[in-house]
Amino acid sequence: MLSGEQDPNNCYVEINAGAGGTDSMDWAAMLLRMYTRFCERKGWKVQITDFVAGEEAGLKNVSISVTGEYAYGYLKAENGVHRLVRISPFDANARRQTSFASVFVYPEIDETIEIDLPEKDVRVDVFRASGAGGQKVNKTSSAVRLTHLPSGITVAVQNERSQHANREVAWKILRSRLHEAEVKKRDAARQEVEAGKKDIAFGSQIRSYVLAPYRLVKDHRTGFEVGNVDAVLDGDVEELITAQLLGQRNPNRSASEV
Repeated sequence: MLSGEQDPNNCYVEINAGAGGTDSMDWAAMLLRMYTRFCERKGWKVQITDFVAGEEAGLKNVSISVTGEYAYGYLKAENGVHRLVRISPFDANARRQTSFASVFVYPEIDETIEIDLPEKDVRVDVFRASGAGGQKVNKTSSAVRLTHLPSGITVAVQNERSQHANREVAWKILRSRLHEAEVKKRDAARQEVEAGKKDIAFGSQIRSYVLAPYRLVKDHRTGFEVGNVDAVLDGDVEELITAQLLGQRNPNRSASEV
């Protein structure tokens, strides 16, 4: 369930109000409270890093950092649009209102990339330089080729007059190449997470929280349902998260019933 490479990491959570005006801003604030309570139950530390209040109530957007073991592994299940259906407390006519807010979770990544380069992972070949450099360079086996066996990256250096100097330069270049490859891999992981963002409106929701005319929380990805809406909004979301992470389905209702 928590076997992803980034799952053990701390994470950041962004909540943004969507379609629904003041109600959606209030809904975003309710989600912030729900996730804060959930994190407290897990023993994780929560810190608000950015906050923009709504004009009348709630918030437009908020960012929090979550520090704790497997914080990203659990909270990544909450990525998507969350839909609330209730009698609006901001409507004088007490009409039912549908509100939307988005939740975006991404892992904390250590930007200090340490390149572990055991000598056993590198094949060293020496050969005679083939280019310009003088009679001494071309007659002796001063050129050096390093091959990083796990990645297949190859570096050859033959500019310097001694094998020792060429070897030193080759190791520096190899470390730089491996660093560049690791940065690209992390950038690709970030882009994959970014691609999960959706429009904050009807049709994009991953979960619905219905307070009227009946009371039910339903995850549209798994079909999993919870009747105790108050408990969920108070942070009891682990069952919903676990169901998503394990791909469980509740056969008692169809996904169209919410």
